[in-house]
Amino acid sequence: MPGKAPRLSYSQNKEVYLLIDGTYFSNEICLVVYRDNIFKQTQLYRITDGEHYEELKEDLENILNLGIKIGGITCDGDKSLLKAIRKVCPKVPVQRCLVHIQRMCKIWLSAYPKSIAGFELREIVCKIHFIDNEIKKQYWIKEFLDWSEKHKEFLNEKSYIQETGRYWYTHKMVRRCFSVIRKALPNMFIFLQNHNIPKTTNVIKSFFGHLKGNLNIHRGLTKSRRKKFIQWYLFYKNLKS
Repeated sequence: MPGKAPRLSYSQNKEVYLLIDGTYFSNEICLVVYRDNIFKQTQLYRITDGEHYEELKEDLENILNLGIKIGGITCDGDKSLLKAIRKVCPKVPVQRCLVHIQRMCKIWLSAYPKSIAGFELREIVCKIHFIDNEIKKQYWIKEFLDWSEKHKEFLNEKSYIQETGRYWYTHKMVRRCFSVIRKALPNMFIFLQNHNIPKTTNVIKSFFGHLKGNLNIHRGLTKSRRKKFIQWYLFYKNLKS
């Protein structure tokens, strides 16, 4: 395997629209990538053991110090990353990945929700990816808010949990979906204001999938060699962009 990977080229003095996400490999390796959606290049990456606030904050600071202008960020809503963005670049528009929201809500609600509230919320969630203009957005938000008002008592209902000795929400999965959407709502439709901002992180998920497919061909590599493989892969991918 070649020696130390050269430094990545980056889009200095250009406005980039970042897709930020992390993925995990065996040997406790976590790769966090800051990839531009316009130029299809990785601006920065970090090989670490998890998505940690201090590291994410440092990465964003380094990107800005390189002279890279961030026009927008799309991410899946990791709490540490959102905190880092608010600290380093609070004025940058942040788009929450709609596919991530939709996928997680469908998992929590299941294919066949047992409650009427859960069934209705699943139908609302399934409409998210059809929203492509301001009118559809306003109709969808109204439908969600009307649903939450209609089922307010259901959402706030609590039961006594004997194992913990305290009361907790009875319909926790439906409430979890409601809470995720409510908190994400201000950042769910930023892409409608600027079409350079992608509405999902699908591109970077596909990028990770291709990387893992190539890495799996070389099973048995040591941890240090796996890291080196990832570095060279990112370098060559930037050259081809």
